[in-house]
Amino acid sequence: MNRTVFLIDGFNLYHSVKEANRDLRGAGTKWLDIASLCKSYLHLIGNNAQVTGIHYFSALARHLEASNPDVTKRHQAFIRCLEATGVTCQLNRFKSKSINCPYCLKAFLRHEEKETDVAMSIKLIELFHKDECDTIVLVTGDTDIAPAVRTSLVLFPGKGIWFAFPYKRMNNELDKLVKRSIKISRDHYARYQLPDPFQLPDGTRIFKPSRW
Repeated sequence: MNRTVFLIDGFNLYHSVKEANRDLRGAGTKWLDIASLCKSYLHLIGNNAQVTGIHYFSALARHLEASNPDVTKRHQAFIRCLEATGVTCQLNRFKSKSINCPYCLKAFLRHEEKETDVAMSIKLIELFHKDECDTIVLVTGDTDIAPAVRTSLVLFPGKGIWFAFPYKRMNNELDKLVKRSIKISRDHYARYQLPDPFQLPDGTRIFKPSRW
């Protein structure tokens, strides 16, 4: 059995899903069933690949609550659904940073997601070090993961690393690091959607948000 783990860059995937929803003219991609999406690629990985873990890395955008009061509630509801499907969710944080406008020189605050890339990198090396899987599929197009991939390829030559590039997030630099990769299409997002409403094991029903 090919023990396969998926590591998901939540915000890289989210912005991809938003673009797919727009390009499909609102056909519906945001209520994404990540577990089913990942499992749909097992036949490509081969060697009797079986999912032994799906890890979703993201952060709650609390800094947006003033202008979008329900933004974190919607994200938390989605996370509850993911966890019910067997996805392990790790939440990191946003950090505020003072930026000076190059034109008017006025200072303003910008919020940047922190720690997600580091957390994914550590999990990649940890899983291989503990021999908890044979293959890891990285769902991201962000090059910040590249150093961890290069290190893992040297330290664990018998293990497999794939990239699953989210829609419109194809990255040639990352693609050259590995032997195989997958490009997720916008139609694939639309195909793998959670039920609406989604019922948790305790009977609680969570409805797809009317807006995002």
